[in-house]
Amino acid sequence: MTKVRISLNDQDLIADFNDSDTAKDLLNKLPMAVKMRNLYSREMTYRFKEALPAKKATTSGYEVGDIGYWKPLHSLVIFYKQTGEIIDQLQIVGHLENEVSFFNSIGDSIIDFKLEN
Repeated sequence: MTKVRISLNDQDLIADFNDSDTAKDLLNKLPMAVKMRNLYSREMTYRFKEALPAKKATTSGYEVGDIGYWKPLHSLVIFYKQTGEIIDQLQIVGHLENEVSFFNSIGDSIIDFKLEN
């Protein structure tokens, strides 16, 4: 696992990223600051212009705090609310160690990602 610091609105979160090809490609893009949309009142999302490798994308659910990559629209996703939805072509790349309910009260935000030393 690789630790990543995720910062927004005076909040610092720590995530553990796994060793998948998708996670490795994301880690190679760090540090990065992206504007993430608050989508469906359950997730923060950012769409990359280019596709990332996602050989292990499956149809699956998610847990609150999961960080995933949604293959069809090249989307980085942070899940903060559970709706019970099963998502096609989703690859989980990491998980936040912190409590994430504060995402419920924020809108679109610039979110910084950087490797944690």
